[in-house]
Amino acid sequence: MGLLDKIFPKKYQKPIQAEKWQPLTAYKAAFTTWRGEIYEFDQVRSAIDTLARNTGKLKIDLSGTAKGKMRTKLKVRPNPYQTWYQFWYRTRTIFEMQNNAIIVPILDEYDAISGLFPVLPSSCEVVQTKTGREYLRYTFAGNQKAAIELEKCGIITKHQYKNDVFGDSNTALNGTLGLLDLNKQAIKAAVEESNSFKFMARMNNFAKDEDIERERQRIRDANLKDKNGFLLLFSNLIGEPKQIDYKPYTVDEKELALINENIEKYFGVSAEAIKNELTGDKAAAFYEGAIETFAVQASEVVTNMLFSPIEQSTGNEFLLTANRVQFMTNQDKLNVCSQMADRGLMTINECREIWNLPPVEGGDRLIARGEYYFVDPTEDPSKQEQEESQDD
Repeated sequence: MGLLDKIFPKKYQKPIQAEKWQPLTAYKAAFTTWRGEIYEFDQVRSAIDTLARNTGKLKIDLSGTAKGKMRTKLKVRPNPYQTWYQFWYRTRTIFEMQNNAIIVPILDEYDAISGLFPVLPSSCEVVQTKTGREYLRYTFAGNQKAAIELEKCGIITKHQYKNDVFGDSNTALNGTLGLLDLNKQAIKAAVEESNSFKFMARMNNFAKDEDIERERQRIRDANLKDKNGFLLLFSNLIGEPKQIDYKPYTVDEKELALINENIEKYFGVSAEAIKNELTGDKAAAFYEGAIETFAVQASEVVTNMLFSPIEQSTGNEFLLTANRVQFMTNQDKLNVCSQMADRGLMTINECREIWNLPPVEGGDRLIARGEYYFVDPTEDPSKQEQEESQDD
């Protein structure tokens, strides 16, 4: 039994009698996995890895009380093969590579959700049965196929414009990556050419092509046999020999920086984020622009997978959260903890979490400094002062 059988029960691997689903646009509701070559560029991989690593740190929060058995399983891990960090790391990587990330439910013998798994099919399309039921039909490597109801799956998209269901591909990045690839080829050619030399010369008293080739071979054999070092020798049949100075073109530092900046802007990741140098406001801006937006969409998608509309209306929800205060500098963290804890707005354990410290027993209580009092806005301030002086 392979992974396909563990994720998709046998009934979902059987061919279904279905026809193409008709979207509103002229583009069919299907996508084919985008070529993985762009992941081989170190600049692209670094940008995606930065997004995936920070997304993997998000914490899950299941609110409400519905489906307690499923809730218990998901609090531990999403499926038998991944931790939550691994789950969101791969989901975010697929999302950035394909502009689509599909999450399918792992169903138990009672057809209830017992886990979640991010899949990467070779192709995926929306089909519809004669009864009007919509399915997502997947084709995996080795021509393995499966289909599951669209309503049970979760689709996270980006750059969704032409397609009613899926996001567009990353073809917009082709021009930038083409320049980057040409530059790498030029650098490689320059290194290879630096280990060789070429000459040009005029040959005297030769008219036939075979004579020229014979003389070229003779010069090569006479001069290139000694690999430890040699002196090039030419006969008087060779006139005016000159070495060819090969100068391959490579982009300069400014042009290369512009190419890298285009990649960083495309994925919404700065060089500082890639090098883990973000703190304070810059770290908060990175979280809001690159991590929080994904967390919002992913939370909504998974919530719809796990809970019915009635269950959602009664407070059942799946959330991806992060302690944004952890992005602050140490001085800012200290100020937040002292000010918020003194006013009874944060517990000791919440302050310890900001510093990545474990909770302590009794640390979930709120504390406040003694000179703070509750104020009734409808009461006369002078009367309140008199009462306080009498108490003293």
